[in-house]
Amino acid sequence: MTTGVLIVDDDELIRVGLRAIIDAQPDLRVLAEAADGAEVPPLVARHRPDVVLMDVRMPGIDGIQATRHLLATSADPPRVLVVTTFVNDEYVYEALRAGASGFLLKRARPAEVVEAVRVVAAGESLLFPAAIRQLVGAYGPAGGDRLRGARLTEREAEVLRLMTTGRSNPEIAAHLVVGVETIKTHVGNVLAKLGVRDRTQAVIAAYESGFVTPSGPA
Repeated sequence: MTTGVLIVDDDELIRVGLRAIIDAQPDLRVLAEAADGAEVPPLVARHRPDVVLMDVRMPGIDGIQATRHLLATSADPPRVLVVTTFVNDEYVYEALRAGASGFLLKRARPAEVVEAVRVVAAGESLLFPAAIRQLVGAYGPAGGDRLRGARLTEREAEVLRLMTTGRSNPEIAAHLVVGVETIKTHVGNVLAKLGVRDRTQAVIAAYESGFVTPSGPA
């Protein structure tokens, strides 16, 4: 199966570079390009991409607004991968809070770009534990309440803590000495109880609620 990609960036050189990297892969294909977030909804409706590479800073509709609108209005929205110049950027944090599955630096190597697209297309989140911790420490509001009333079981809470460290399902399973399918079930329960789409939003909710803290190990 081919993964369809929409590239959204106001810099034409960035779009050309990303297209060259993605179209060089047999399993990836750029379906369309846009220079502004306002172009995203009609292009998504027309081309049905699996992944949107979304520049976080654009002069018109930025990546935060475009991501929020896309996830709020589409019945089956694509995964959003934020593209940014700087890691420690409030725009990146707000885009992740809005529903982006991860972020990618514009200086990333071609192999990293390809891997990132494949990871989010497969339904996984692109987590960088140290960077997420930095972003939450710098910009995250304290005392969020998404974990209040979630009624996580002790094991689900343990799984969420391990998710904040960036561990994959197989790594969590090995740590807890249980099967991968069991961990998949726990992760699914955590996402459902928190009312979030993927691991990135679950991790942000864990930090913002004080369930884990930016000063803690990750």
